[in-house]
Amino acid sequence: MYEERFYRDYIKPDNFINFTVIDKESDLHISAKTNLNKEAKQCLENYRACIKGYGDNDTEFYRSLAPLEVSLKADKIVKHMAVAAKNANVGPMAAVAGAISHYVGLDLLKYTDEIIIENGGDIFIKTNRKRKILIYAGNSPFSEKIALSISPEDTPLGICTSAGTIGHSISFGKADAVVVLSKDTLLADAAATAIGNIIRDPQDINKGIEYGKNIEGIEGILIIIEDKMGVWGNIELVRP
Repeated sequence: MYEERFYRDYIKPDNFINFTVIDKESDLHISAKTNLNKEAKQCLENYRACIKGYGDNDTEFYRSLAPLEVSLKADKIVKHMAVAAKNANVGPMAAVAGAISHYVGLDLLKYTDEIIIENGGDIFIKTNRKRKILIYAGNSPFSEKIALSISPEDTPLGICTSAGTIGHSISFGKADAVVVLSKDTLLADAAATAIGNIIRDPQDINKGIEYGKNIEGIEGILIIIEDKMGVWGNIELVRP
């Protein structure tokens, strides 16, 4: 079922060409200096085929909510998903959206020196100037009132979001938004899921931050639940 991604109205840099590439469940909103629709479509299809080819032969890869070992013959993206999931202690599919954003983004950097790819709330960004990423957090009073300031020297960067109150992804928590930053977009995606599972009420914010900051490679964490917020690491909040 298609889910309208209304928040994409907030991710349309005016100096970029903005376009959407869709292949079954994958729905990428891409901002780049030139229209790379054809190249992005080919990349997306290739990486989806790698993941599907492995998962169809090992269906536990699709279903598991815990880390799994994968075959040494698996494609690079599949192995990377498994490693990210292991580091965050979740199932490998918790990293799938970040994986697609990350690998398609790296490939498209062959054609452009700036790009933003958003896939279900998981972003891969390479920018040459400061950018703002607006935070959508459901019914929280912080929703659409704050933004992340992203400096070019910190990119390429993964910015991934998990929520227990919005979206279609599995979360066992009740956070309005858990945002994780990492150079490894797959790790950011998996860690956002893991931290999101911990957040059941505002008192869990510190517990979530303690968990996340002990995952090597995580650079920043933002947790929002109701009218409470916690921040750790390389997070710069600004007005939208």
